[in-house]
Amino acid sequence: MQFADKMKFFDINIFAKLKDKKAELLKKGREVTDLSVGTPDLEPEEHVVAALKNAAANTDNYKYSLADMPALTQAVISWYDRRYGVTLAPEEITSVYGSQEGIAHIAFPLCNPGDVVIVPVPCYPVFKFGPLMAGAEIYETPLLPENNFLIDFSSIPEDIARRAKMIVVSYPNNPVTAVAPYSFYVELVAWAKKHEIAVVHDNAYSELVIDAAPGISFLSVPGAKEIGIEFNSLSKSYNLTGLRISFAMGNRDIIHNFRCVRSQIDYGISFPVQIAAIAALSGPQDILERNRLLYKERRDALCGGLRCVGWNVPDSPATMFVWAPLPNGYKKSFDFVLELMEKTGVICVPGESFGPSGEGFVRMALVHGVDEINRAVDRIGKSGMIRK
Repeated sequence: MQFADKMKFFDINIFAKLKDKKAELLKKGREVTDLSVGTPDLEPEEHVVAALKNAAANTDNYKYSLADMPALTQAVISWYDRRYGVTLAPEEITSVYGSQEGIAHIAFPLCNPGDVVIVPVPCYPVFKFGPLMAGAEIYETPLLPENNFLIDFSSIPEDIARRAKMIVVSYPNNPVTAVAPYSFYVELVAWAKKHEIAVVHDNAYSELVIDAAPGISFLSVPGAKEIGIEFNSLSKSYNLTGLRISFAMGNRDIIHNFRCVRSQIDYGISFPVQIAAIAALSGPQDILERNRLLYKERRDALCGGLRCVGWNVPDSPATMFVWAPLPNGYKKSFDFVLELMEKTGVICVPGESFGPSGEGFVRMALVHGVDEINRAVDRIGKSGMIRK
């Protein structure tokens, strides 16, 4: 059977490869600590679960929703105003089945085949695959340690900027964990306006800033709504990854056209999930600070512990991840990950899977408690892999 040319962009997901290797280790009775996938091990708030249960018990809620409930839209409006000081109108908001789904489709209303999309790398893979599925060309701009992993707009060639229709931006960043200051967003808005480029900002980790001031919204910058939108998610902030509900907000023309595209793809977020989201956004917000403190404890245990055994891993300023340079003596991240799994049972993700500029790093997810992290660090320290 002949498949589409675009399938050349899709390889077997790195997580599938790691899963197979993990199964081998478990079959041998090995102790395994999986730090690869960013799926929180934390529970949602009881009032959110109760709202979901009650809504699921109502048989009227099993119809197509077709659109966002007005109460959900108002909950998003109130949350953005309360949290960021950003004013939104109903026509500037739409729900999506998680930010990954939204970002996978946002290039369809924005790009024609052959248009350029600028993607900073290393990046979350869908930042590239979404535009590629829409027929766009990808221009990769590197996020470098010497620039605090921020986009260097002056390094983007003028001919690329002239051809570009869209740029994908994400801070706090997965995988590199960097946080962007307000001044960066001011520069981004000015640069995008100058070149008439739509900005798509993924703000999934704004509530998981550990060491700096609270995360900010791209939309809080004057003029941002004229040229872009922002995705925000309930997954990591409220421990609701499996419900798959996020929001796109900002420029009303982009949102309108995005809704048109999505109306041909699905029939809306289910009513019980919408009702659970309303409960999360409108109810007590204690979970946000609890999560931050918990991830700080885990980060300190992992990064501090690894430094104690000789692996110079800097503290992550944000997100639920650690972006670690390879230990002395290692050059290839995939080879290191396989050796680490075999010798210690600790699983992380090779940086190269996030793009070529991710080579030389690995990403670790803070998805286990401090006790298990300490045991994993101990096994790494005793493995002989770390050369001081």
